[in-house]
Amino acid sequence: MREKEYTKVYHWKYLMLYFKNKRVYWMAHLKPPAWNLMDRSEFIQSAALWTAGSVSSINATSFNQNLVSNDMDKLVDAQGNYVLQSLPYQESFLEPYMDAETVHLHYTFHHGGAVKGANKDLQMIKKALDENNLETVDYWTKKLTLHFSSHILHSIFWTNLTNKKLSPTGDLLARIEKSFGSLDRMLALLAETSKNLDGNGWGILAYQPYSNSLVVLQCENHEKLTQWGCIPLLVIDVWEHAYYLKYKNKRADFVDTMFQIIDWDNVAQRLSSALKLTR
Repeated sequence: MREKEYTKVYHWKYLMLYFKNKRVYWMAHLKPPAWNLMDRSEFIQSAALWTAGSVSSINATSFNQNLVSNDMDKLVDAQGNYVLQSLPYQESFLEPYMDAETVHLHYTFHHGGAVKGANKDLQMIKKALDENNLETVDYWTKKLTLHFSSHILHSIFWTNLTNKKLSPTGDLLARIEKSFGSLDRMLALLAETSKNLDGNGWGILAYQPYSNSLVVLQCENHEKLTQWGCIPLLVIDVWEHAYYLKYKNKRADFVDTMFQIIDWDNVAQRLSSALKLTR
């Protein structure tokens, strides 16, 4: 009988270290202090379950308690299921910058579809664990990353918009100027990043806690080309469904228009919350 491979696993409140072949690995964890010994297959199942469930709990806690206080940021219900919250305004609120029909379709079927997809992905991962069959878990984990990332970014996107022109002030403006030289330089960078993205994705202004600075990201799809640790503050959706009914193929016009209705107060609140999260 072949001897089992064993992995020692140590649990802390926010960190799990495991040792194998004299190498140390780690991941965030929420269990109380404990020590246990498990074989390799048990560890894989434990890690997969953590990925499927605990990540959701961490993000839900962050968005519910530490980020901007609004219903759109409540991404899961009490049972841990992903939920689509009501828009913070009427579908016609963004007229004439974004038409009501686009808002309806975008919110209901694209954002809503991502929420439904994330719930299915999570169910399939749990099913694979219950049946001790991990052959498909890689596929469903990738799908969950896509769908849940879409849910997060869309939830930020709706609250980033208003129907009037505002300007950044205070600490947000000071950090923009420190990181980019001026507001105009940052907007130019974010605009070009959004307009020139290959295929579908997002232009993102984010806070990077590791460098204590603001950064502009070009995100492909909903989850690619990010930086570890970044917290999105302002997101520009440049998937075609975000603008095609009104702007046709003129993505650049859509991006320029969105800059006219950014809710900089919301962006500033998100920055303030991000600073609290990382200090």
